[in-house]
Amino acid sequence: VDQSSSKVAEMPVEDKYKYNSGFGNEFATEDPRCPGALPEGQNNPQKCAYGLYAEQLSGTAFTAPRVANQRTWLYRILPSVKHVPFKKYGGNDLVSNKLDEQVPNPNQLRWKPFDIPKEPTDWVDGLRTVAGAGDPRVRSGLSIHVFVCNTAMKDKAFYSSDGDLLIVPQQGNLDIITEMGRMLVKPNQICVIQQGIRFSVNVNGATRGYVLEVFSNHFVLPDLGPIGANGLANPRDFLTPVAWFEDRQADFKIVSKYQGHLFVAEQDHSPFDVVAWHGNYAPYKYDLANFCTVNSVSFDHMDPSIFTVLTCPSAKPGTATADFVIFPPRWSVAENTFRPPYYHRNCMSEFMGLILGRYEAKESGFNPGGATLHSMMTPHGPDADCFEQWTNKELGPIKVAEGTQAFMFETSFQLALTKWGEETCKKIDEEYFQCWQRLEKHFKI
Repeated sequence: VDQSSSKVAEMPVEDKYKYNSGFGNEFATEDPRCPGALPEGQNNPQKCAYGLYAEQLSGTAFTAPRVANQRTWLYRILPSVKHVPFKKYGGNDLVSNKLDEQVPNPNQLRWKPFDIPKEPTDWVDGLRTVAGAGDPRVRSGLSIHVFVCNTAMKDKAFYSSDGDLLIVPQQGNLDIITEMGRMLVKPNQICVIQQGIRFSVNVNGATRGYVLEVFSNHFVLPDLGPIGANGLANPRDFLTPVAWFEDRQADFKIVSKYQGHLFVAEQDHSPFDVVAWHGNYAPYKYDLANFCTVNSVSFDHMDPSIFTVLTCPSAKPGTATADFVIFPPRWSVAENTFRPPYYHRNCMSEFMGLILGRYEAKESGFNPGGATLHSMMTPHGPDADCFEQWTNKELGPIKVAEGTQAFMFETSFQLALTKWGEETCKKIDEEYFQCWQRLEKHFKI
């Protein structure tokens, strides 16, 4: 697949990279500069073509059921083991799994847009942990981060030993080099880079976005049940990069997120030296404009699970470690129905972000680049203005959320805030609760 354009009018930058299409597929790809680099009929021959090394990257246990087993064979110029020992990384102390520093906060929370630094800051150094739960040491839980940066990662690569990263750019394009190839990810697109895969992010100017990191499992497409075989995020719209390599000597820094801390190792060559690879453990991107929404065409507001793009299952059936849910432009036609999201208390935690536009249930105060958190069993719902408007609105077919893209990281875990997320960033809107104070009593007998 040659993806040469995006459906997002605000981001006209051409995507010149090549991709393979499909979700969870077994791919086989080699850089056209080295035809025949992929071995035929076996994974690790005695001698690889072009003098390459064979290296397996396992994303699941060897004995995981075949339907869930994920691994990729890499054929690279040098194996990834060639580096000096890791040391504590001193460039960023705001990535953290310190979730017991703060007193738990059950309130409805809203963050104003996170500041993008003026001093040169790359993606790794601009990563900040907002909230999380669990512990990567026992492969249970998740972290929610934001990134704010303005310069490219020069001779630097990053990977997470803790979990898979779902990356949501909000402002600025992410030109990402991975071990498996290159991706251009724009606002209103997402990418997933799995545990252990090394990557580098190049940006051009002020850049901001969100990251959901899951420790326990990999993201999958939600089951469609009675919806049928098609709809929501269709597998063919997920794009995985084709093999690309560079043979470059440089003083390279490899930054690893390990047990919630950042470490760095140095090596004398680029880690992006994979000439060919085959397998089903590889990064991918997805354009949210391709999401096929389903909704009620009779009455009532449907549960937001119908907008799930990806889910990370837990051991409990039907209950996710985390869901990635979007609220895209769509038609609303339900009759005799309060159409915005209903008032709600939830056994899940809901962290929301806004990529562009205005969120339909709160058109003021929740701005692109900001966030909200409605914690487990904390009440939430439309503000007073939204309630009054939609209670009295003349109903008919209405296109909602035009020019808007809000999303939600929903998790079955209780989320704890980091010190940076609650205090240091100085972005929590202390007046958020006021949006519900003008709700009036309409009860009459």
